[in-house]
Amino acid sequence: MSEPHAADSHDLIRVVGARENNLKDLELELPKRRLTVFTGVSGSGKSSLVFDTIAAESQRLINETYSAFVQGFMPTLARPEVDVLEGLTTAIIVDQQRMGADPRSTVGTATDVNAMLRILFSRLGRPHIGPPSAYAFNVPSVSASGAMKVERGEQKAVKVNFSRTGGMCPRCEGRGAVSDIDLTQLYDDTKSLAEGALTIPGYTTGGWNYRLYSESGFFDPAKPIRRFTKKELHDFLHHEPVRMKIAGINMTYEGLVLRIQKSMLAKDKEAMQPHIRAFVDRAVAFTTCPDCDGTRLSEGARASKIKKVSIADACAMQISDLAEWVRALDEPSVAPLLEGLRATLDSFVEIGLGYLSLDRSSGTLSGGEAQRVKMIRHLGSSLTDTTYVFDEPTTGLHPHDIQRMNELLLRLRDKGNTVLVVEHKPETIAIADHVVDLGPGAGAAGGTVCFEGTVEGLRRSGTVTGRHFDDRAKLKAAVRKPTGALEIRGASAHNLRHVDVDIPLGVLAVVTGVAGSGKSSLVHGSVPASEGVVSVDQTPIRGSRRSNPATYTGLLEPVRKAFAKANGVKPALFSANSEGACPTCNGAGVVYTDLAMMAGVSSTCEDCEGRRYQASVLEYRLGGRDISEVLAMPVAEAVEFFAAGEAATPAAHRILTRLADVGLGYLSLGQPLTTLSGGERQRLKLATHMADKGGTYVLDEPTAGLHLADVEQLLGLLDRLVDAGKSVIVVEHHQAVMAHADWIIDLGPGAGHEGGRVVFEGTPAELVAARSTLTGQHLAEYVGA
Repeated sequence: MSEPHAADSHDLIRVVGARENNLKDLELELPKRRLTVFTGVSGSGKSSLVFDTIAAESQRLINETYSAFVQGFMPTLARPEVDVLEGLTTAIIVDQQRMGADPRSTVGTATDVNAMLRILFSRLGRPHIGPPSAYAFNVPSVSASGAMKVERGEQKAVKVNFSRTGGMCPRCEGRGAVSDIDLTQLYDDTKSLAEGALTIPGYTTGGWNYRLYSESGFFDPAKPIRRFTKKELHDFLHHEPVRMKIAGINMTYEGLVLRIQKSMLAKDKEAMQPHIRAFVDRAVAFTTCPDCDGTRLSEGARASKIKKVSIADACAMQISDLAEWVRALDEPSVAPLLEGLRATLDSFVEIGLGYLSLDRSSGTLSGGEAQRVKMIRHLGSSLTDTTYVFDEPTTGLHPHDIQRMNELLLRLRDKGNTVLVVEHKPETIAIADHVVDLGPGAGAAGGTVCFEGTVEGLRRSGTVTGRHFDDRAKLKAAVRKPTGALEIRGASAHNLRHVDVDIPLGVLAVVTGVAGSGKSSLVHGSVPASEGVVSVDQTPIRGSRRSNPATYTGLLEPVRKAFAKANGVKPALFSANSEGACPTCNGAGVVYTDLAMMAGVSSTCEDCEGRRYQASVLEYRLGGRDISEVLAMPVAEAVEFFAAGEAATPAAHRILTRLADVGLGYLSLGQPLTTLSGGERQRLKLATHMADKGGTYVLDEPTAGLHLADVEQLLGLLDRLVDAGKSVIVVEHHQAVMAHADWIIDLGPGAGHEGGRVVFEGTPAELVAARSTLTGQHLAEYVGA
């Protein structure tokens, strides 16, 4: 028998000495061209191993193959904390990061389908209006003429005319909505500027924004705004930008409305600070653009059609219908384009996203939908021997859809790729060729490999995942009686078909249905966001390296005051972002060294040794601990520390108890938010909202990112909320939560325009007995009925 070729000896990815975040010198070997699933409780180190070590190093090594010039435009990735990584292949990361919420980013633009449609319409559309850009809602039409001086040999002036036909609607600038600003929210017209008439955040009297207007010379600052002449009011609100000297400094003056539109309305609302977002919500009403009727396109682009369908109509169609329409087109001149378009649209349907439309804003997609949209470009790829890395691909999927996702993962593997999946759902763990279970606990108690091997081996192992692998929640023997009902009448947001439904109050109500059946539209669109309704959705927490659980939950405030009171100094000293910060690292705890096109290096600050505070601040103590020691405590320890004795601080204790309640007892108070997993961030958000004075809680998939063992704790928390007299409405696919519900509302029967109806209302036992819906069939199978 001949010796195996040397090139075939690299069938393993070897990891030795991984120490990223909470990993404790991990050592493991992963088989290539197989499906490996990583399991373990939330916070055990799965993402640190898969994303921050294996995938990050693969991407860094690929980036290093580009020229220094190109690397200058790419994000610089630091080398992960690991001794040896061998056998790596190109990694393609398909994560759950939400897509950018830019108003002009849609499902079509994010997947290149729009680009293909634009070429199609520019070739076949009648009347012909121009090149593909004429059908693009993010390209404005421009024309210009003038003289251009050419300096080559002898100088001469050349007359140039330039024009470009774009498809952008000129009125809404391709956003599909126009904003009306409520002027009464910008200023108090009974006052003069000198008296502080402006009521916009950041426009405090005496500040630069304020002086721009009060010292502009266009109007008398001592005159009440309601007595301005027509011209003065125009100059104040709508004056076009002009360079002028104000208070001795060259500045650009522009009308207040223009300035607000540029500085606040052009930004993603979710990225704004809370007080600015509240102001925008108050002062601005967004209405559908009357010129383009929300299609974002110019009149010419809407008028050009193929078989009576314009590009606006095509983008508004449900993708499954659009795929049928494209299939019916037969035009040899664009045959390759039609073939590519059909393949991409079929991928949408195959992955279970056929219910979306191309004009849907990408910022409105849930985390699971965004991840599946990113998968589309890889499904038809001819690449083999690459590593695909998935982050909980079953998030937001109904048990019925998980089967399809499993088939896709196996197809990617069968093409000869290494597939690494971080996952909690037993249905997906079951199809793995190789399982790596991390733990045993979370945070500092995790970071070691508890089990490595087959799914059968995991079942027999005594690990937390192994013990809970075959857990099945039982149907409740008795359900609670509602104390009232929230009546929804004629709900028609997105694909809902004038739904009438009563959501019972005072109980645990679960709204379920296949992905795209209209659950979020019903709950978020119809449950009024009024007083008393606390809504915890899946939008991610935005936080910098300086944000941590203590700052995000407001815990730092009472802690700083307690330290200040105990030591007779001011609270600002105990903030690492304020006076107490270490001057060398500005309170970051680490010093970043930029090495131009090489990956930057971060090293622990030598002066404060990573504690983030000046040495003098650390001399002040509370209950025998300094502030840096308190921030290094895990939540569970801090609960006891602030409960009694010298450090007793009721305000801090209340916040910490809520963090422990949602299963975050292992998090340290000062851990940067950027290092938290998706599930941890959502539970942090839930803990913060539990303080709100609400009678009704609306939760959107609170089990996302939760280990099987943690789901029980979450159910206990939901029960405590209901027993405390609250109403809890949960949008959820997890069968354990469905089985535990007092009342289930099932939407469907399918997705998109095949959904949007209530197909079942009643108790879980009735749903299982009837088996009349997809949910009923899967739940019956789950509880073994």
